[in-house]
Amino acid sequence: MARGWRWVHLRACLTCGHIGCCDSSRGQHAWAHAREAGHPVAASFEKGEHWAWCYVDEVFLLPRT
Repeated sequence: MARGWRWVHLRACLTCGHIGCCDSSRGQHAWAHAREAGHPVAASFEKGEHWAWCYVDEVFLLPRT
């Protein structure tokens, strides 16, 4: 929120742990990190959410049940 923007949801990079805001947020920091760092998968950092997103393949990844 350094620029005074509010994030919608947070995502955690599964490669390095970087936390960024989701694609619905103005800054889209999680997507920018994936693109710039080459780290393709981010997981939801929201309480109670258990999924990840692959930016390369554009697919949701769910835990095995």
